[in-house]
Amino acid sequence: MSEETEPIRLTDEQRLDWLRLIRSQNVGPRTFRALINHFGGARAALEALPGLARRGGGNASPQIYSREEAQREIDAARKIGVSFVAIGEADYPRRLQMIDDAPPLIAIRGHAAALAMPQVAIVGSRNASAAGVKITQRLVHGLCEAGFAIVSGLARGIDAAAHRASLASGTVAVLAGGQDRVYPPEHVDLLDAILPAGLALTEMPLGWEPRARDFPRRNRLISGLSLGVVIVEAAKRSGSLITARLALEQGREVFAVPGSPLDPRAEGTNGLIKQGATPVTEAADIITVLQPIMGLELPAREPEEEEMEPVLQNIEPAPDERTRIVALLSPAPVSIDDLIRLSQSSPRVVRMVLLELEIAGRLERHGGGLVSLM
Repeated sequence: MSEETEPIRLTDEQRLDWLRLIRSQNVGPRTFRALINHFGGARAALEALPGLARRGGGNASPQIYSREEAQREIDAARKIGVSFVAIGEADYPRRLQMIDDAPPLIAIRGHAAALAMPQVAIVGSRNASAAGVKITQRLVHGLCEAGFAIVSGLARGIDAAAHRASLASGTVAVLAGGQDRVYPPEHVDLLDAILPAGLALTEMPLGWEPRARDFPRRNRLISGLSLGVVIVEAAKRSGSLITARLALEQGREVFAVPGSPLDPRAEGTNGLIKQGATPVTEAADIITVLQPIMGLELPAREPEEEEMEPVLQNIEPAPDERTRIVALLSPAPVSIDDLIRLSQSSPRVVRMVLLELEIAGRLERHGGGLVSLM
């Protein structure tokens, strides 16, 4: 959506269909986008799922989130002050909208205006040192005075210190689980303190208990929301380094607080600085880099020409075409453009075969337009 485009506004029925589609089996953010572009809407995509799975070689129809389940989730969310915002709507964060795998729907609770502020993410070690907490507080106070909101993951240690230092000015807690499944549990009170001036955000369903693989998914939202990511303390294999990598992939600025070479908690941050991250010791170091970026218009992420033209639901690739395309796939990621060129099929046919495989649970999508067989 470009700067001049008016925000969309889903009807209640459309929001229900969007929720059903993104909650259905084998439908992630990239698949959701492909389905909407192929079929022109969530309702038509939902109707197409069983046929796609069958043609993709699935052993059974995918589990489709029912209308009743979706309505129950929306009603339960409303009772605890949670609303669902769709990509393209006015309250959906503009920077998050631009990442490749932006969630079609986010569940938000709290002070929505915090999402309109320029945002900086601050993350780091759960086992934070006293010095790490102190520099976090100093950075946060300087950033908040300059008008930034702070984004973090509500984890123990540096995340919690960043949130606490920005309670009055606005902080965004990105959750790995549902809005009613705060992790760690002892941070329920901290989240309650965040909500008057800040916000809790997640893409996960109500009732979802976060698992280990959900935290990297959450981390892409932390970096996606932000102009830049500051790593305060991170050991060699810290999850904060995943956030830094995702930030680079998304074109975000990466900052790191240098630490003692003798402290294992500084090994990751010092490594980032060696690799080109901007070293920071005060908020001015961050603000100097980010201020020029804030004035730039965000690039529009327009669908490719082939994606914009809806595919009729009764279009089915010829058997030899499907066989040829599937034969080109393997567990090694390959670009969709290469599949189109090597298969000598139309972009429309290749994308339809990929959708069939994906809904059948046989295909994985990666960043940069890459796909592989599961």
